[in-house]
Amino acid sequence: MTGMTFLKTQEPEERLDLSALVPARLKGLSSAEIARIAIGTSRRGVVVGDVFAVSGDDPSVLRFAGGSPRFDRIGEAMAGGEITVEGDAGARLGRMLKAGRITVTGSAGMHAGSAMEGGVLRIGGDAGDFLGGPLAGETMGLKGGTIVVGGRAGERAGDRMRRGVICVAGEAGDGLGSRMIAGTIVVGRRAAGTPGRMMKRGTLILCGGAERFAPTFVDNGPADILILKVMASAFAQGEVGEVPFDGAPMRRLGGDTAVLGLGEIFLPL
Repeated sequence: MTGMTFLKTQEPEERLDLSALVPARLKGLSSAEIARIAIGTSRRGVVVGDVFAVSGDDPSVLRFAGGSPRFDRIGEAMAGGEITVEGDAGARLGRMLKAGRITVTGSAGMHAGSAMEGGVLRIGGDAGDFLGGPLAGETMGLKGGTIVVGGRAGERAGDRMRRGVICVAGEAGDGLGSRMIAGTIVVGRRAAGTPGRMMKRGTLILCGGAERFAPTFVDNGPADILILKVMASAFAQGEVGEVPFDGAPMRRLGGDTAVLGLGEIFLPL
């Protein structure tokens, strides 16, 4: 058996809903049946065969040969298997991911990893706003798993994050870790705006510093603690990979004291 490939034959004229193209829902279907699955979001009635040439017979390993910022909801609620996107992805990439692995070589739209519970989501380029954050009306964002971004993240990454890990190699937009409940976020470069606003618990490691902080954070001074070394080692040996801190002492801020105040932010000395 060989993995299943969706070769993009043309750029879609509308945004597409690709949530049906996950291993569990494709199991047992022929290429002809898959080609008839509806993926359009308008009255045109777009189906898989209008945009992709389908090949292969193992739906546990899916490959999108050619991406697009109009490819929304890739890997939504996936409970196992592997998806690779060669190019960009649209909104809600990996939303509600439970298990498995999603890899995007390009960039992704907003709400990537929203309500994710497990698994690994890797984005080679940039991530849009609300990375790992909730949709409107939801009370929790990322609930578990690992998100790794090779570029920058947009605004409000980790909003209402409950657990799990987000690692961003580049910069982060305003509102990083806002309303954070728990979990860990690592940012390799500078965080814009005021990170950690209204965070109750959780850890932000801002290796490039931040633009400013809310006055409700308390400066605890230099922190030479073992957990930083343990985390750096664990990340390097796990799914996150090498991180831009090595366990050396860092400056620690506690907060946000406007709410529960048990969160922490680590900065370079």
